[in-house]
Amino acid sequence: MSEAASVYLHVPFCLSKCPYCAFASAAACEGDWEIYLRAASSEMERRAPEAGPLETLYAGGGTPSVLSPGAWGGLIESIEKFFEFSDAPEVTIEANPGSLTKEHLTLWRGWRVNRVSLGVQSLDDGELAALGRLHSASQAAEAALMCLSAGFSVSLDLMFGLPGTPDDLRGWAGTLRRAVALGPHHISVYQLCIEPGTPFGAAYADAPRASDGYVPYRYAQWLLPRLGYEQYEVASFALPGHESAHNLNYWYDGSYIGIGPSAWSCVGGVRSKNASRLRDYAEALAQGHAPTDYAERIEGEAAARQAAVLALRTRRGINWRRFRARYGEAFADAIRKDLENIPGDLASTDEFSASLSKKGLRLGNAIWANII
Repeated sequence: MSEAASVYLHVPFCLSKCPYCAFASAAACEGDWEIYLRAASSEMERRAPEAGPLETLYAGGGTPSVLSPGAWGGLIESIEKFFEFSDAPEVTIEANPGSLTKEHLTLWRGWRVNRVSLGVQSLDDGELAALGRLHSASQAAEAALMCLSAGFSVSLDLMFGLPGTPDDLRGWAGTLRRAVALGPHHISVYQLCIEPGTPFGAAYADAPRASDGYVPYRYAQWLLPRLGYEQYEVASFALPGHESAHNLNYWYDGSYIGIGPSAWSCVGGVRSKNASRLRDYAEALAQGHAPTDYAERIEGEAAARQAAVLALRTRRGINWRRFRARYGEAFADAIRKDLENIPGDLASTDEFSASLSKKGLRLGNAIWANII
């Protein structure tokens, strides 16, 4: 049955691995691109019957811009062969300033891409060096302006909470203002997470953190709306009309198909994850098997509570009428009762909807834990 209207395409290659990154990505070895392109095309053919006309397609990674324009031409050919698109789809590609070229932008613009998400992370050269990024602040600014000049809707990713450094609200404010001055349509802010199994995990596991993220995150919530960027979900701020439709599909418990190593899917109530190693992923497909290494069916109260938590990541929150229609009266009433026990300055709920305040979003992890 055709169901999913969103596809996530994982490109598992980077120029080099950032020391904080726990995603499935690595520098490509000889022959890896060809293996990936062949396997991804095979998986697209396998998964296409589960998709309706695509409303969104999002290519992430890894670093999609490390693929050459020629390799991108091969990917585009497979996508067009196996998937149909709606009349006005949102098509996003992630890129890093150090690998993005005008040739990429020309190719993407001539296809369906209308949105570019740039992994800027910081506009301070010292912070970029500490994060192991390969680009400079000036390269980041140049890449953003290049994307804007080409006519894309542009999103910038920014990071706060570097380990081993004191909170520097003045520096964070400067980063935000410099980012806004570039003229992007969308800004996402993330606290750096120290993940086990990464170089940062080994170096900073017991080091004092800059903070719990509360102060810089709160400042972003205060500043960005004053500069025209409204917060529409926990980590993202956008000019009107430039919210990420792909991300909102996740938060409103929509179906999606993941293509590529380590990509997640959720279709028909089944959540699954592909094998992370490129060769395991490719070998399974070559043998005619699904490349998944994990799958679970989510249903009943677990599905309802997961959907509630996802919706509460957004400023609009839960629409009770739609929620009851999908998950039933009993689960909706139980979750609403849980929310009524949360202090009024953190969450509000009535017969129509439930949502978290800005303060509630700052304390979201604790609130979501009480619901899930």
